[in-house]
Amino acid sequence: MSTTYSKPTKRIRKEHIARLLVYLGVALFVAFCLAPFLWIVSTSLKAPSQLHTRPPELISWPPFFKNYIDIFRGRPFAQNIWNSVVVAGWATFLSLVVGSFAAYALARLQFKGRDLILSMVLAVSMFPGIAIVSPLYLSFSRLGLVNTNIALIFPYITFSMPLTIWTLTSFFRELPMELEEAAKVDGCTPVQAFRKVIIPLSAPGVFTCAILVFIFAWNEFLFARTFMNNAASYTVPVAMQLFEGVGDYTIPWGQIAAASVVVTLPLIILVLAFQRRIVAGLTAGAVKG
Repeated sequence: MSTTYSKPTKRIRKEHIARLLVYLGVALFVAFCLAPFLWIVSTSLKAPSQLHTRPPELISWPPFFKNYIDIFRGRPFAQNIWNSVVVAGWATFLSLVVGSFAAYALARLQFKGRDLILSMVLAVSMFPGIAIVSPLYLSFSRLGLVNTNIALIFPYITFSMPLTIWTLTSFFRELPMELEEAAKVDGCTPVQAFRKVIIPLSAPGVFTCAILVFIFAWNEFLFARTFMNNAASYTVPVAMQLFEGVGDYTIPWGQIAAASVVVTLPLIILVLAFQRRIVAGLTAGAVKG
C-alpha cells in the first residue's frame, strides 16, 4: 500500500512546494515594489533630527505629523493640488470625448488611408515634448495664456490622444456590428447608438484610458514648469520641486516626503477602486475566440 501511494504523495508534495515558492516570489516582488513608497511614508513621519541617524530608523516614535501641516503653511500647496485636479480632470475628459469619436470612426468606417492615420497618431506619441516647448511658450505668451490652465490642458490632450485612440479603437473593433444595427432598428440614431450601446459596453477601455491619461497629466512636469511662473499657478510636481528649507542649503526632506504621500494617495485610491476595469481593459483582445 505504501508503494502504491508513494508517487501521488510525492507529486502532491512537489505541487505544494512549487505553489509555496510562487507565493514567496510574489510576496518578495510586492515588497520590492512597495519598499520605496513605504520608505517615503516613514520619512514623512520623521523629525528633521531623525532623518540622518545612523543606522537609519524605519519607524520613528512618536510620529512627527508636523510635516503634513507644514506643507500647507506658508505656501499655496492646497491651490497647487486643486490646479492639478482641474488640469488633469479636463485633459482626461476632453481626451476621452474627442478620442472616443475618433476611435469609433477608425474602427467602424472603411476608407483609404485609415491605417496611415493610425500610424500618424502613434507617431505623435513618440514625438519628444521638449522639441515643442519653446514654440508653444511663444504662442501661449502672445495669446496671454501663460499661467493659465488652458496652457497645460491642450498639450496634455495632444500627447494623451494617441493612447486613447489606440486603446478605444481595439475595443470598438471587438464589438459586433449587430449591436448597433439592433439599436438603429429600435429607433436610435447613430449618435444615440454610440452613446447608449457602444460606450457602456466599452467601459473597461474607457476606464483604462481615463486612469492612464489622468496619471500622465497629474505627474507631468516639463510643460507645467515652463508655462507656469506663478506659485499659485503651479501644479503639484512643480510645487514640490520648489520646496525650500528654512536655513541656508537646507532641503526639507520630511516635508517633501509628506507632500509625495499626499499627492500619491489619490492615485492609489483611484487605481484600487477601478482595478478590475483596468485589468479588463489592458487584457482586452489578448485572447480571441
